[in-house]
Amino acid sequence: MAAGRGEGGSGRDRDRRRDGKPRRDSGDGKPRRDSGAGKPPVARSDPAARRGKDTGGSRSKEGKGSRYRDASPSGGKDRDSGKGRAGSDREPSKARRDLRGAAAGLPRWVVEELARVTPAARVAAALEALGEASEAFVDGRHHVAVRKAERAKELAPRDATVREVLGLASYRVGNWAKALSELRTYRRVTGETTHLPIEMDTLRAQGRHDDVVTTWETLQKLGGTPAVMKEGAVVYASFLIDDGEIAEARRLTKPKRLTHEPFPEDLKLWYVAARAAALAGDGSEARNLRNRILEHDPGFPGIDELDELIVAAG
Repeated sequence: MAAGRGEGGSGRDRDRRRDGKPRRDSGDGKPRRDSGAGKPPVARSDPAARRGKDTGGSRSKEGKGSRYRDASPSGGKDRDSGKGRAGSDREPSKARRDLRGAAAGLPRWVVEELARVTPAARVAAALEALGEASEAFVDGRHHVAVRKAERAKELAPRDATVREVLGLASYRVGNWAKALSELRTYRRVTGETTHLPIEMDTLRAQGRHDDVVTTWETLQKLGGTPAVMKEGAVVYASFLIDDGEIAEARRLTKPKRLTHEPFPEDLKLWYVAARAAALAGDGSEARNLRNRILEHDPGFPGIDELDELIVAAG
């Protein structure tokens, strides 16, 4: 990849904001709230179904422009497979009567696992803080989510879901170091690769190029669901474009076929592929991909910037 990196300066400046943070469009590797990558599992409408499907390979479709964002369910291999849970994830915990407010609506597996690793006297308060953090995250109040998740961490530092929510909320407010630290802790505890794309993006935002490559290699080695692997490709290909590696980014993202029912992560891959094609001078390919994206999501972010690249490609 060394060849061509010296040519990427102007592209990097164009594709980043002035403050050095990745642009918040679908081609910058940052999972969006409406796509599903990075959303705390405890706040989803059907945590159990999302868990089994997001981390198990097959996935349900929630409609165009709404799925896999905010990353995916969390928490351990048994939790992913759903073994031994027999639908209990679908119900709030009914065994505890000390849960108040947002804590009362948490899925049973969240309550049980936090209670398992937390001193009994702290459990109720930790769950309340976690529930409030998750609700704030979903409402887009990410600074509040960070504050509430920090409180939950003080009370239940060994709980994986607490660390996950804190990491994702920190990512949303641009605290890259904290996001990376928390999500790595989450990965060590659970063994899941769900948030490796977000880890890559925080490293990319910090300019840690070698670590981006290493994390991409880790994702390739450990694997993940199709959605996670596609999100990873979006981040890594955007990183390659930043570094002037247009041909490699194009090779990584060019779709073998354009499915008639794409998931949001497919649209993001097409977007990065279109950018790479335009930067390589292939305006026709870029235009075709842009048109297909708009067929499925007329409000897809970043289209104006893509159009500028297409015009420049001719």
